[in-house]
Amino acid sequence: MNENIFRIIAAVILLTGMSISFYFRTKADKDTGEKISRKVDGSAMMNIIRIGGLILWLSPFVYLINPAWMAWSKIGLTESIRWLGVGIGILCIFGIYWLFSSIGSGITPTSATRKEHKLATNGIYKYIRHPLYTIGSSFIISFGMMADNWFIALFGVLAFILMAIRAPKEEANLIEKFVDEYREYMQRTGRCLPRLCDNFLATEIT
Repeated sequence: MNENIFRIIAAVILLTGMSISFYFRTKADKDTGEKISRKVDGSAMMNIIRIGGLILWLSPFVYLINPAWMAWSKIGLTESIRWLGVGIGILCIFGIYWLFSSIGSGITPTSATRKEHKLATNGIYKYIRHPLYTIGSSFIISFGMMADNWFIALFGVLAFILMAIRAPKEEANLIEKFVDEYREYMQRTGRCLPRLCDNFLATEIT
């Protein structure tokens, strides 16, 4: 199939996901009148996020502008796998909208919470405490599948690992703010997957 077909589809999916994220994040800042400092996660973590984020978002656009510039990291996936990536990407679009509409003005760019933050336990947060980690990384991996590019997909995996490292700090902040309410919430939800999946993975590992 013509590479341009996958480029067009990948561009639409990427820009749709980014637009949803931008809208809800901007709305949260406007509704609360509060800007969250990016220094709360520490300078080392923020430098990693800034550098990694630049590469993470630059590489898909490099592919979209000219796939030949990313040919060095081409995998050679079959069309069926690339179409699977399209399907996952579309599902991620719905997931992105679901998670942002569920958390509302509580969304922040760091592990810190807003002053008037209310614990989100509705929508997707009824099942997963950190859906943005799972859906966001899956979104990038799906783009790597569509683009037939291991480098882009790898950054989706690395982004998930980085966010997983940051998760305990974020949950410590939430426990400090909500105390027993958050501890009880943790007991009935999974961190990045529904609790049933978390239990299954834990059983398989042990």
